[in-house]
Amino acid sequence: MSKRFTNDINVRNRQASFQYELLDKYIAGMVLKGTEIKSIREGKVNLQDGYCYFSNGELFVKGVTINAYAQGTHYNHETQRERKLLLKRSELRKLEQKNEKGLTIVPLRLFINERGYAKLEIALARGKKMYDKREAIKERDAKRQLDRLKR
Repeated sequence: MSKRFTNDINVRNRQASFQYELLDKYIAGMVLKGTEIKSIREGKVNLQDGYCYFSNGELFVKGVTINAYAQGTHYNHETQRERKLLLKRSELRKLEQKNEKGLTIVPLRLFINERGYAKLEIALARGKKMYDKREAIKERDAKRQLDRLKR
């Protein structure tokens, strides 16, 4: 008899789609330590300042904050540590080749899959210029007004 996990944890980086043009998306596993998974299950995660980088052919995420677990003792985890991401070797090679000047890898969403593992959705992204952001705001406002007129 296996233990079933509720899949209600879905932490999003809402600013990512506004600040970046998302090119490719990937789902990566994370190497966690100690009480980090318990804090994730409580939803105490901030992805806003996160970014990914390559080191010795491995992908790491930095700037993602997983707050300390409330019932943790002196074994509690570091909140701002770098965490290794787990991807297939072919995906890593593809990302490393595409990771050129002007492109970055940003975390979009952290969730717990049906098996109970924490997964991070990352995207290869290009930073938007100010006029691109204004265009996105115009499109969003126009869509909102159309929806209001349809009601």
